[in-house]
Amino acid sequence: MTASLPPPTVRQSSSDCRPLPDRVALPSRSLASMAYDHDQAILQIEFRGGTVYQYFHVPRETYQDLLQADSKGAYFNRHIRSIFRHVRLHLGASSVPCRQVLVCSSLR
Repeated sequence: MTASLPPPTVRQSSSDCRPLPDRVALPSRSLASMAYDHDQAILQIEFRGGTVYQYFHVPRETYQDLLQADSKGAYFNRHIRSIFRHVRLHLGASSVPCRQVLVCSSLR
């Protein structure tokens, strides 16, 4: 008998799923910009292709380490991508600023 995994819990992103303000442009081949909500510990990453993700419960130190990393993409891949719960934001011109389409389970 194989045990099935429970479905992932959908997490709400900041400000009713709106992009975070105060984005910082990144000198990276894969990451275009990021923003951090210090109160909610949400890290928002925009990739060069335009895709935006929000990562939850990201410590301030992780955000600061990403800012200081020589290779932002390598740091992101090792310390953020598969570690923190996240949602992909679909931004559009409609009255609904975005919708959550992906939630990944993680260790945190």
